[in-house]
Amino acid sequence: MPETPIAIRNTLAAVRDHTRVYKDFTYVYPVISRRSGGLSIGINLNPDKVCNFDCVYCEVDRKTPGKTSVVDLAQLRDELTAMIQFARSGGLAREPKFNELPPALTQTVKDIAFSGDGEPTMLHNFDEAVQTVAEVKRAEGLATTKLVLITDAAGLDTASVKRGLALMDANQGEVWAKLDAGTESYYHTVNRTSVRLDRVLRNLLLTARARPIIIQSLFLKLHGQPMPPEELAAYCDRLALLVRDGARIREVHLYTIARPTPEPFCGKLTKAELEAMAATVRAKTGLKVVTFD
Repeated sequence: MPETPIAIRNTLAAVRDHTRVYKDFTYVYPVISRRSGGLSIGINLNPDKVCNFDCVYCEVDRKTPGKTSVVDLAQLRDELTAMIQFARSGGLAREPKFNELPPALTQTVKDIAFSGDGEPTMLHNFDEAVQTVAEVKRAEGLATTKLVLITDAAGLDTASVKRGLALMDANQGEVWAKLDAGTESYYHTVNRTSVRLDRVLRNLLLTARARPIIIQSLFLKLHGQPMPPEELAAYCDRLALLVRDGARIREVHLYTIARPTPEPFCGKLTKAELEAMAATVRAKTGLKVVTFD
């Protein structure tokens, strides 16, 4: 039986709601993810909202102080275990935010994602956090559930993160790494960071030589204008060079703004604009490109 209009509307609303606070939990939150294709349990390793990027499109309110600067791994373990069991028992499906979605969307854990209110690789003991989550995943029998790291790639070269990535590799891990630009100037305009683009590109290359990765790119309008054609060409050149040098890029995910941004000069691309840019990326790189408008 096809879904009813109200079910479809509520599915779309839930997909666009990525609130990183759930009840009295500090580190764990549930979302229905477009890119995951269902329930993703988020792990917020930055409840203090600390990040090494200040992207113009980021919806995190950094003017309001975060909850804590400490990641208590014992509490993280308890929250994750409780969330998994709550979802699988059907409890999440009865929550107002989720209660008109198809049950399969809320009871099957597609992935557990290190994401949150900042850059997860900034946690000094990132590897220990990965180990904690992997242990819960095994204890709960989630053999096919992925571990996902959503990252800006600036910290992929640190020792703790490298150890964490090795643990992820052994536990159905995936790296979803950001690349929003092709030139240094546009990169700093959009991502507003002191980290140089060449460091990000080097980290992407070394990480993707070790395992296949997914490139995530948010394209948008700045002051009413989409990314210039020459910038898109430079972006494609960066991807092509990564592949030439041995990077294994499984997919490129192109998406645009889905939620309100703090900067009024940021705008959402139309579906047609995003698809046209995706077609260019496919033609120039030969990579598989998936869009999320």
